[in-house]
Amino acid sequence: MTSFHPEIEIVDRATSTLRYLEHGWPSDLCRWHAHDEFELHLTVATRGKAFVGDYIGAFKPGSLFLTGPHLPHNWVSDAKSTKPVSLRDMAVQFDQRSLEKAKQAFPEFREIEGMLAMARSGVEFVDFDPTISRPAFERIRETRGFEQVLAFLSLLDLLNKHPNKMVLSDAKVIQKPTDKKYTKIGEVIDYVINNYSEDLSLTAAAEMAGMSETSFSRNFQASTGNRFTEFVNRIRIGQACILLFETEEKISSICYDVGFNNLANFNRHFTKMKNMTPSEYRATGAANLMLPNTRFTQ
Repeated sequence: MTSFHPEIEIVDRATSTLRYLEHGWPSDLCRWHAHDEFELHLTVATRGKAFVGDYIGAFKPGSLFLTGPHLPHNWVSDAKSTKPVSLRDMAVQFDQRSLEKAKQAFPEFREIEGMLAMARSGVEFVDFDPTISRPAFERIRETRGFEQVLAFLSLLDLLNKHPNKMVLSDAKVIQKPTDKKYTKIGEVIDYVINNYSEDLSLTAAAEMAGMSETSFSRNFQASTGNRFTEFVNRIRIGQACILLFETEEKISSICYDVGFNNLANFNRHFTKMKNMTPSEYRATGAANLMLPNTRFTQ
């Protein structure tokens, strides 16, 4: 039987600038989390939802993202249509301090400052050629030392020159993941992502985190850029977008499937977030399916 345990290479920061890791699906590494490093993240298999800060959108094989320090993120494959895979994600983490030191020695490194600033909110490199990105990640994985750094810098240069960068999250203030409260908030977020159709109240969420409602609300907004109810609705609307795009299910049924208790409330929240009604969204998606090389963004 094929093993789907994650394959991780732990790198000593004292001897290496980069950390390469990869894993399959499902994996314990697929969780809402953040860290001190920048991360380049390439998806090579499955489709699902990307969660970056307060952004919720679609990912597919070949999707390539860059997240900045302390920006929470997660990629959740569609469990209903996805079989386990041995390799779903390839990622490279790198430390900001190393690049700052490199800039002091080589002013040319300042060319990527704009891209790194964008990464504070998360960036997707839309339509980046996967026949370039995957071999580049493989070279980083298979090399060491100076050769590995050169492979990484070559990829950064290509990404910086890529014309179609999409900034993802509006959230700017993110707590450091070392905060113990962050761990509790992360557990609530994971629960919401996996149980969005349930009745999810602020009171129950605060109890789950072991905090007062006031403390939970403050910490939740600092971690995600959203109030709790807003975040739940974003998750629900994101799932509704997938159902509208991929199924012929009635809009009234989708409303209840994703956790809203009446159609008027669903339509109001959907229109506020997407600037169009659910029926218009479905029609736009159908029209885009007829066009070659068109990306439909949730």
